[in-house]
Amino acid sequence: MTLQAASERVNNIRKSLVSLKMPRALALLDATLRRIEQGQIGGIEAIDELLAEELSLRENRRIKAALRMARLPVIKTIASFDFSFQPSLDRNRIMTLAGLDFIDRAEIVHLLGPPGTGKSHLATALAVEAVRAGKSVYFIPLADLVAILAKAEREGVLREKIRFLCRSSLLVVDEIGYLPVTPGGGNLFFQLVNARYEKGAMILTSNRGFAEWGDVFGDPVVATALLDRLLHHAVVVQIEGSSYRMREHAALVPDHIRTTATINPPPPPKRKGRPPLKATPDPSYG
Repeated sequence: MTLQAASERVNNIRKSLVSLKMPRALALLDATLRRIEQGQIGGIEAIDELLAEELSLRENRRIKAALRMARLPVIKTIASFDFSFQPSLDRNRIMTLAGLDFIDRAEIVHLLGPPGTGKSHLATALAVEAVRAGKSVYFIPLADLVAILAKAEREGVLREKIRFLCRSSLLVVDEIGYLPVTPGGGNLFFQLVNARYEKGAMILTSNRGFAEWGDVFGDPVVATALLDRLLHHAVVVQIEGSSYRMREHAALVPDHIRTTATINPPPPPKRKGRPPLKATPDPSYG
């Protein structure tokens, strides 16, 4: 092939890469051609590397966009969680959850424990794993969730809002029990939970035991109805220990605040018309 013919062929390759919207491959083309000329790499290997770089760029863009759509407040990972600070937590159990089989089974994961013990970190990290695996995710604190449901009800679009919140493969509801639920909020949350029941997975974090949910939602009847569905196909992870955020100033914290009590979940409410199941149906989680 003459020099002119080779130059025309390279220009055609550039035009094709532009038309195919492959900016990473285009940026690396000249350097790759030089490596071929110098005998550092073969043609097939060069094509493989260019395509791999382009796919990596597109995957990173997809993940970035999906994380933004998930509304995660921060990006946390399983690798960055300090399991040594929370010895009560079974690392293998968390790694099993990170396999994301619970999403395919439309299960509910409850992360229970005192403030600062890593519930939100783990919920966010599992959400990040789901995004990387191509799952759709939506993250929201309970107070914000109730607020947008109440607004949708006032505007007469509650059904549409619930339908939107059911689209995600994984819905993460953070901070249950931290703030009082406004009147009627428990009923709105129940409608969402009922719509996702056995259809979509959820992760819930709470600093309150299930026995206290009547106080949290201001209605024991609604709380019982919620738990009826949220504990039917559930994985309950109890975290005991001190606050990670306060570890550097633990000596300044009074004993009665530093001491944390175990949040023991009660057995699931009895269901009518079907036999009750255990809170953790898959023995591999335990």
